[in-house]
Amino acid sequence: MHRRLNFSQHSAIKKRSRVTLCRSIYFLKSLLLALLFLTCHNGYASSGQKENISRGQYLFNASGCAGCHTDVKNKGRLLAGGRALDTPFGRYFGPNITPDKTYGIGRWGKKDFIRALRKGVSPEGHHYFPVFPYTSFTKMTDRDILDLRAYIFSLEPIAKPNIPHQINFPFMFRKLIYIWKILFFDEGTFKLKSGETDEWNRGAYLTEALVHCGECHTPRNLLGAADKSKTMAGTSEGPNGDSVPNITPDLKTGIGNWSQKQVVEVLKLGILPDGDFVGGAMTEVTDNTANLTDSDLHAIAKYLSSLPAIKNKVTVK
Repeated sequence: MHRRLNFSQHSAIKKRSRVTLCRSIYFLKSLLLALLFLTCHNGYASSGQKENISRGQYLFNASGCAGCHTDVKNKGRLLAGGRALDTPFGRYFGPNITPDKTYGIGRWGKKDFIRALRKGVSPEGHHYFPVFPYTSFTKMTDRDILDLRAYIFSLEPIAKPNIPHQINFPFMFRKLIYIWKILFFDEGTFKLKSGETDEWNRGAYLTEALVHCGECHTPRNLLGAADKSKTMAGTSEGPNGDSVPNITPDLKTGIGNWSQKQVVEVLKLGILPDGDFVGGAMTEVTDNTANLTDSDLHAIAKYLSSLPAIKNKVTVK
């Protein structure tokens, strides 16, 4: 005689099945990504165009360029811009960064691309608003920046005009950004920390530069700069007014109870330790980090676990 399952038992079985399926897919993707990473890494030394583009695609996924530069909600095309981002300073629209020579960045040379990411300055000499995370990308190596450029320039150019920002007074004046940079912008590539392992340094580089976790997970001051005393401690006033969780190792308000394996599963599969799935903007992040190798994901997890534990309970809206 078969026993009938109640609703909670049925839900638990269904959730376990989803997790099992995701982990199976994760295993297969890990094998493919490992092969891709080895191919890209070994091919880079020859400086071949194809290898640079392949490596650039990996960096493109890590840095999540499509998230801000593609208007997915309105079925916009890849990197053609138009996605709105609401902030306390006004509404910004992601620009077209396809290789189109009229509306995109098709006329940018290598030095222009490096200058934009390293210094937050356009080819014309205008300061970019820090909604563009050059405050993190400044830490990228020239090699990574140019490989990223190689991939973006291999994509289809799209002739789509940019949407003007809608910025509140007086923040629309770009000259004010020069002063903001003097106060808050630390320009320069990532520096390896002596005494730490290669894995830790790789995790720090990925977290602070490429994946730029702190751009969302670190609270901002009244002028929109990151509050470095609360790095990765989360905020209830994140992008578009969303709540962003504390990812420091604090046991009560952060992720101090998570194992490194669980952190990897969040980044790879979007599965939280309780078996639920991430939501909101984090789903876009995990769509990108799912393309990273296991070694890179473990490096990120290791670095996050080494951060100072900061008690900061984030109120979920």
